Amino acid sequence: MISNATRSLSVTDHLRESILSGGLPAGTKLQEVRLSEELGVSRTPIRAALQSLAAAGLLDYVPNRGYVVREFPMSELVDAYEIRGSLEGLAARFAAERGLDDTQRTVIEQSLAAGHDLVTRSTTMNDHILRIVGQTNAAFHDTIMEASLNRLLSQMAQMSFQIPRVSNRNIIAFSLDELRQRHSEHYLIYEALLARSATKAETLMRNHVASVKFAAVRALRETR
Repeated sequence: MISNATRSLSVTDHLRESILSGGLPAGTKLQEVRLSEELGVSRTPIRAALQSLAAAGLLDYVPNRGYVVREFPMSELVDAYEIRGSLEGLAARFAAERGLDDTQRTVIEQSLAAGHDLVTRSTTMNDHILRIVGQTNAAFHDTIMEASLNRLLSQMAQMSFQIPRVSNRNIIAFSLDELRQRHSEHYLIYEALLARSATKAETLMRNHVASVKFAAVRALRETR
């Protein structure tokens, strides 16, 4: 039998991913009864999940209204991306200095191949493309962070991902050409890692994350 604690963790992960990806936009009211019906669980794990997400700063509790998805101002979004760019740049530097092992090279090469196949053969943007590219993107970035061999750096980077739209699983692009450009940047970063060119790898990664930041800001402005 699945315990309420296990259900609560599952519900928390589901809601967190929906918030961070933008699936539950700022201002969305989260009602226990409705969520219980939608997710097919009792209100107990729903209530625990909402309390956990509020404690993490993703939800606000409003008297007489309940829990509402917190709105992050653009300044915080920009700050989070700049922090992410600095930290991932350092991760790329450390990974280049320390080198990639066989497993890490395999994961990165598989993510590059999968992404290349998708963006070159697709003709229109759709949710399927964004979902798969999000998975390959996360594999690429997570592996470089792992290869940095710096646990504190990884933990700090994860904190920046707790701002909606900043996660490396969230793909913000307006066209296939933009996705292709991002993917080509991955190849350049990987080449710098293989060449053990630490400064180049760091610069390329910082610029790569900066391009995502500009797209995120543009998307946010267009929805207001």
